[in-house]
Amino acid sequence: MGGRISTINRKTKETDIFMEFNLDGSGNSQIETGIGFFNHMLDSFVRHGLFDMKLTVKGDLYVDSHHTVEDTGIVLGQAIKKALGDKKGIRRYGSFMLPMDEALVCCAIDLSGRPYLSYDLKFTAEKIGYLDTELIKEFFYAVTYNAGLNLHLRMLSGENNHHIAEAAFKAFGKALDEAVSFDERIQDVLSTKGTI
Repeated sequence: MGGRISTINRKTKETDIFMEFNLDGSGNSQIETGIGFFNHMLDSFVRHGLFDMKLTVKGDLYVDSHHTVEDTGIVLGQAIKKALGDKKGIRRYGSFMLPMDEALVCCAIDLSGRPYLSYDLKFTAEKIGYLDTELIKEFFYAVTYNAGLNLHLRMLSGENNHHIAEAAFKAFGKALDEAVSFDERIQDVLSTKGTI
């Protein structure tokens, strides 16, 4: 892997996580969280954002999935922030409206350094596979606050819970890819303050 890469190790009494994350990848992933559907969502995020990720999570799944999902979000947020570095030359903003069959999800991002999550995904099932749907919000909250980004996720339509979740993760990948991409016209950082 080459480019803007970060490596994060995080170990607590609840989880043991290793992540290597490359903003300038090609969509390759090696992901094992112990939760099949969560693996699928993270792989979708990586593949459609054209990042690379190596991720191993050992969590207290005998309790439930909460710590595994939330702590993975914390680590991904830290990895994004670390890989971004000083943010010079990046577009800063990214957005994508992603259809998946009947589901349509819009994602908009500002890499402002000011964390904020506006979340509007509605699920009708408590679980998709072994992933509690309420934990999807916890994941995005953890990413947002640890990366220091402003994230808006809006479900414009959708009935199938799998489609809604997958559209959200893919849209997040596409919007983040746009926000972290370089624009040769931006010589410093894209802010009137001179810093983001």
